[in-house]
Amino acid sequence: MQYTEDFIWKENLNVKDLVNAYGSIGFQSYELKKASDLIIKMKKNGAKIYLSFTSNMVTSGLRGFFAQNIKLGLCDIIVTTVGSIEEDIMKAFGDKFILGSFSSNDQELYERGQNRVGNIYITSKNYSSLEAKLQDILLELYNLKKSWTISEMLKEIGLKLNDENSILYQAAKNNVPIFCPAITDGSMGFHLFLFKQDHPDFQVDIIDDFKNIIFSTSHDEKKGIIALGGGVSKQHVILTTLINGGADYALYMTTASPRSGSLSGATTDEAKSWGKIKDEADAVTVIGDVTITYPLALISAIETLKEDGLLKNYKG
Repeated sequence: MQYTEDFIWKENLNVKDLVNAYGSIGFQSYELKKASDLIIKMKKNGAKIYLSFTSNMVTSGLRGFFAQNIKLGLCDIIVTTVGSIEEDIMKAFGDKFILGSFSSNDQELYERGQNRVGNIYITSKNYSSLEAKLQDILLELYNLKKSWTISEMLKEIGLKLNDENSILYQAAKNNVPIFCPAITDGSMGFHLFLFKQDHPDFQVDIIDDFKNIIFSTSHDEKKGIIALGGGVSKQHVILTTLINGGADYALYMTTASPRSGSLSGATTDEAKSWGKIKDEADAVTVIGDVTITYPLALISAIETLKEDGLLKNYKG
């Protein structure tokens, strides 16, 4: 039997000790400690780890942390939305996003050419700059071959970037496939459409890439899910595990409620009713802002994995 304990600040408190202390506080602190332990268990037991996240997390400063996750070997497959791809490319070329306010005057932002995502602003200039870069990149891809799956295309783009903090760059360098099933759901989709008007034989094969993600694992492999947020990214990961016998480990981090019946708010228990997660799976759900919860849980896990020599490309 475990009991709550009073949390006491101590001088030189590090992240690992903080998260360990969370394990005795209760509520979401307790779940966050369980999340950190689950990540360690996935890695130690050799699970293939699927990391899914939504584009707003790349809008934030988590973008470089995701790239570091890839470099350290903490995920094997990534599934995300097209905004993540666009904004990773923007930042790889030096674009900066502005920290602002949730309660800003949005009409004034519109007049200044600033587009708000929560309390972060992306300028229209960022998007016009991306448009020019994408057309050049797409022409290079077209000259290499006429038909691409999305994951092939994203790997090739990643190889063209030179930014250690880029998700695409680190994924290409470390052979971690990135799947983006809803490639048309954003600015990049529109520019793919425009490019195809001038190059009608250019093909982006979504169905073939669907096959690639479905066959990225098997019934025999241990499978772990880290789903940050929900939507199309989470759906493709849990569909993959469903088809291949269910996940052995699952970590959901979300702010969504299960009361609406949405996939984003669906719990790990609900996933078991579909067979997406095995009945006996280790599963944790943490409710809260991923920009806070994920770095804490993962850094604590990294500290333990570092001590056990289970980090790829780690240079102490």
